[in-house]
Amino acid sequence: MKLSFATLLLCSLLLSSSFLEPAFAGSPFCDAKCATRCSKASEKVRCLKYCGICCEECKCVPSGTYGHKDECPCYRDKRDSKGRPKCP
Repeated sequence: MKLSFATLLLCSLLLSSSFLEPAFAGSPFCDAKCATRCSKASEKVRCLKYCGICCEECKCVPSGTYGHKDECPCYRDKRDSKGRPKCP
């Protein structure tokens, strides 16, 4: 009885995690653009996180690893709660 319950619980956890994974994955477009944008960042994980958020909302990422934010006004104009630029 305990073994079958444990097996059922394990199977349900595995199935639920496979359904949640696509929700956390970024789009291939944003992943590629942000990988380029954050390639020289000192805090790559943080850069990729915020770049991904901005890319999903704005549907664009400026070219290069720094600057060029005029290419994407939405990306340029996003601010955090303290008024600082949100997007790397």
